[in-house]
Amino acid sequence: MACHCDPLCENFLDVGSRMWLVDWEYSGMNDPMWDLGDLAVEGQFDAAQEEEMIRAYFGGEPTPAERGRIVIYKAMCDLLWTLWGLIQHANRNPVDDFWAYSVNRFNRCKALMATAEFPRHLAAVARG
Repeated sequence: MACHCDPLCENFLDVGSRMWLVDWEYSGMNDPMWDLGDLAVEGQFDAAQEEEMIRAYFGGEPTPAERGRIVIYKAMCDLLWTLWGLIQHANRNPVDDFWAYSVNRFNRCKALMATAEFPRHLAAVARG
């Protein structure tokens, strides 16, 4: 399915009567659960906001495997952006402190993967 693959808040343009999703540079065929997981991370959603987004997307409760994919993708998007930040740091991109950015993203990835719930989500995805 076609996915944006970079749904950070800066890529949403709200013109009042309509919302636009812009900057499709990283878009491609992907699992839509990636966009949901990445949006939750990039938007810094709390648990209630994330739950509201998930229920709105599915029109109710997702399957354990769908929810598991969202959680796993949250960790993987932090890992992906960790690597992107390290490339920016190695290339001496002066725009930001990409070392700190990468360390923060990697720590958040590790913290999510260390939760007691993470193995349950992995198992739900494996069961399909």
